[in-house]
Amino acid sequence: MMIRPIQWTDDGVVLIDQRLLPHREAYLTCRDYGEVIAAIRDMAVRGAPAIGITAAMGIALGMRALSPRNESDITDHFDRICDDMAQARPTAVNLFWAIERMKRCFRGSLPGGLESLKQELIDEAITICREDIEANRAMGRWGQDFIAEGAAILTHCNAGALATGGYGTALGVIRAAREAGKKLHVFVDETRPVLQGARLTAWEMMKEDIPATLIADNAAGSLMRRGCIDLVIVGADRIAANGDTANKIGTYPLAVLAAEHGIPFYVAAPTSTIDRDIAEGDGIPIEERSADEVLGVGDVRTAPQGMKAFNPAFDVTPGRYITALITEAGVASPPCDRTIDKLFSR
Repeated sequence: MMIRPIQWTDDGVVLIDQRLLPHREAYLTCRDYGEVIAAIRDMAVRGAPAIGITAAMGIALGMRALSPRNESDITDHFDRICDDMAQARPTAVNLFWAIERMKRCFRGSLPGGLESLKQELIDEAITICREDIEANRAMGRWGQDFIAEGAAILTHCNAGALATGGYGTALGVIRAAREAGKKLHVFVDETRPVLQGARLTAWEMMKEDIPATLIADNAAGSLMRRGCIDLVIVGADRIAANGDTANKIGTYPLAVLAAEHGIPFYVAAPTSTIDRDIAEGDGIPIEERSADEVLGVGDVRTAPQGMKAFNPAFDVTPGRYITALITEAGVASPPCDRTIDKLFSR
């Protein structure tokens, strides 16, 4: 069965608590929109598409609790929820894409009255989740053609079912290749400092019996030099109009290493991750997280007291290092500033 990390229920928004994986598979029920914001900020849910879906459901949850006396209260409350939600995390553009989509739904549904509006917002959030899964499967169909029989694939961070509504982006391409009957092997970067590869991608690979090996982040170049890697495929949190891509910190050096060794480097992401309002990667906001994530592993401190740390959550890979962008609408190849626009005209 497909992993479903995000679900709408009568009790609230139910999430797999990714902070506890792989040791505990536990669920977190967010009963108000503030708890949804906290879940996004604290990385109980993470991954750009998953953040967008969760935000949409959080907005619907916040509006469901409203009992205003007049239309002004409705609009003010909705705007406040959206403004609060937008502060959760800065880099993943799907968060802002989902907020804008819920705003359009709000404007179109407001004339029907509060109770109808509440249901329309719930329906829209559920639709965003369903469409994300459909997009991931379409991405898989496009992308699996790039995976040859017997391929050894390197991936970074987690771009699987846990990072989406289900199925996955980069891991969705791998799943599609497996479903097509191809033999393959996945090398999973541990992905310091929060270990999304070691904790989450490895968990997904084992749960679905996909052959995989975990490696330290700094082992990737050595494996490439030894001819052990055939291709690299990663997800994305925001893609600029020219194809420059923000993804989990450590992605950029992998792209440089892949180019040095003549290895294809693919990015799999839905078109909702493409931000055509940002011309190039230097314009993408990069989240900086707590130094504590670098100063230790989990709850165990590894650095001496008083040591400082720098902890950007993402880096930007220039489009020139990307062999192709794989989306649900098709594949964009360099020069991406010309081919990305075609994805939106189909």
